[in-house]
Amino acid sequence: MHLGLSIRNLQKSYAVGKPVLRGISLELGAHEVVAIIGPSGTGKSTLIRCINRLVQPSSGEIWFQGQELVGLGRKPLREMRRQIGMVFQEYNLVERLTVMENVLSGRLGYMSAWSAWLRRYRQEDIDLAFTLLDQVGLTGFEHQRADSLSGGQRQRVGIARAVMQHPKLLLADEPTSSLDPKTSVEVMQILVDMGKRLQIPIVINMHDVVLAQRFASRIIGMSEGVVVYDGAPSGLTQQILQSIYGGEEWLH
Repeated sequence: MHLGLSIRNLQKSYAVGKPVLRGISLELGAHEVVAIIGPSGTGKSTLIRCINRLVQPSSGEIWFQGQELVGLGRKPLREMRRQIGMVFQEYNLVERLTVMENVLSGRLGYMSAWSAWLRRYRQEDIDLAFTLLDQVGLTGFEHQRADSLSGGQRQRVGIARAVMQHPKLLLADEPTSSLDPKTSVEVMQILVDMGKRLQIPIVINMHDVVLAQRFASRIIGMSEGVVVYDGAPSGLTQQILQSIYGGEEWLH
């Protein structure tokens, strides 16, 4: 039984006759840091969002922890989503809540409706939230409102919230695209460190090729809805980058 992530002939069309994903097949091993690169509109975000079913695939299979996700009903899908942490480009924090409340919300999927409504968290969850805030460099920020934070700080909260789920897989959808170069490096380092600490795979959809080469152990290059490169960062030649992005002008 394959307990990692296995994607088989995944296809997605938002409009008839206009496929965004054209038969993607991938196997992800444990502890990999996989960066998905490619031009805008080539299906990177769609692929990430199909994995946790924020987008419903048109056809194909996604196997994770021995379960096929595409056909899952609402309740088993909700249970499976607990094991898939998600870090968003736009952070998706609750602006009026504190940093601590945002991080603790990563536990809501495990709580009864009554406990969730009352925000009645267990002490071990609160202890873990403090530990995670320390690991992402936000000790002392517990009581600050999310809307008072910088972009880099918000993304750190988003990572801590995703890890609060005790995920078996971490997905990140353009986690650095709104950040300056220095902060982007810091956020990528935190993501990679979390993956090592938790011993789980991370899949990151990103635009920055240099950042992807620096932090990923494997790079998947997509162009027009298909995988055109799958291999080591060191194997990304100019020729392959041209096949991913098209043309040469952007390389200079």
